[in-house]
Order: sequence, then C-alpha cells, then structure tokens
Amino acid sequence: MTTQEQDHAGAGAAQAQELDVFAQLCPSRAVFAELADKWSMLILMGLDEFGPQRFSELQRGVDGVSRKMLTQSLRSLERNGLVRRTVYPETPPRVVYDLLPLGRELAALVSPVGRWTEERTGQMLAAREEFDRAHADG
Repeated sequence: MTTQEQDHAGAGAAQAQELDVFAQLCPSRAVFAELADKWSMLILMGLDEFGPQRFSELQRGVDGVSRKMLTQSLRSLERNGLVRRTVYPETPPRVVYDLLPLGRELAALVSPVGRWTEERTGQMLAAREEFDRAHADG
C-alpha cells in the first residue's frame, strides 16, 4: 500500500470514527438530536403521507404544534436538506413545503415507526399501568 493509499485509508477510518451517534462530541449526534425531535418527525410523516402542504395545512395536520415550533422545525428540516420551501410570487405569496429526496428517505423509515406506535399504544399503556401498580408505594 502506498503512503497516499495509507493516508486515504486512515482518513476514511477517522471519518468513520467521527460519525458515531453514540460519541458525545460527534457531529452526527447533534444532527440525530435535531431529527429525533417529535415535531420534526411528525412534519416529515405528514409531508410523506399528504404531500406538499402550506404552513397552515401543516399546522392543522400536526395538532398541537405552535406556530413558533412549526417554524423552527421547518427551518431545521430545510437547513438539513430534508424539506424544500417554495415561495410562489402571488398576492398574497403562497409558500409550500415539500420533501426533498433525503426527507423522503427518512420519512420512509420513520412512518412505519409511527404506524407501529399507533398499533401498539394499547399494549404500552397497559404495561405502564402494570409497572405503576407494581412500583406504587415502593
């Protein structure tokens, strides 16, 4: 192996070591934390299921999200290359949010988790009740 090949292999190993969501200072952990935010996941799932939407449609679809949190989450998703914000030059201006390819890829992974959660919530609530009874006055 040449010195250049060794340097390249070493750089690849260093990069692989850098990108470890379990490592406290890894940049991928910060990105993961942003993506794991409940509002971001619900927005991705909503855009995946219902397609491009205006801000007000997203806010109605993601029940309980405030304007501020929806704005912050959309901005973060846009910044991370997951969502596209398109402004149409109309009066008043129309703004539409849609998934970019990375966003579609992530939504395809997250949406089944959302469905699984809906299907298994009854079991988890029963487990919570059982746990709480077993640990009451303990």
